Amino acid sequence: MTTQILLIRHGETDWNRIKRIQGHIDIPLATTGLAQAERLARRMVEEAKQGARLDAIYSSDLLRARQTAQPIADALGLTLQLREGLRERSYGAFQGHDSDEIAARFPDEYAHWQTRDPGFAPPQGESQRALYHRVLHAIEPLVAAHPGGRIACVAHGGVLDCVRRFAAGLPLDAPRDYPLLNTSVNVVDYADDASRATIVSWADVAHLDAPSGDDSFRKAPEPGR
Repeated sequence: MTTQILLIRHGETDWNRIKRIQGHIDIPLATTGLAQAERLARRMVEEAKQGARLDAIYSSDLLRARQTAQPIADALGLTLQLREGLRERSYGAFQGHDSDEIAARFPDEYAHWQTRDPGFAPPQGESQRALYHRVLHAIEPLVAAHPGGRIACVAHGGVLDCVRRFAAGLPLDAPRDYPLLNTSVNVVDYADDASRATIVSWADVAHLDAPSGDDSFRKAPEPGR
């Protein structure tokens, strides 16, 4: 028996667009993100009409995730259930800055961050390893509560990345070669004890009418460069 989870990244925020790290800062969706969330909700309704039920919907308690999840919950008549464990990674002192600012303000810490050491934590922040274990522990009770069911979890790029690595057996320090897109639907089947997971589909944004931003810290090149 498996539990199917639709892992969904939140819609676009203004900080996503300029590659400013949000972490636990409670940033709302941009106008574009709100439109993405509405399109996603319409998709979920159409899928439900075709028999693809959702038994429950969970969300990170951060505003950008809640604003993405609530239209789905409202459209399907479900109660949105918040879980702090589905939050994005805490980047501590890095939050509120882009990568260039971090390199200038925290040169030693920035250099360590770039080594991809899973044990590295920004000042007052959380390591990749700590995030990974937090996310897995947050999902375990959701799987246990819905054996054989189908649920949605609206969260963040860092959360999706952890699940993908768990399912694929990918080391935490391995470079990412898969997208983490705003309002993407990423379908994962979990064994009933949450000890294994299988990726069914990834980065599905068929409901959108424009490109979706990837979760990265890399700025777009300036014109002429």
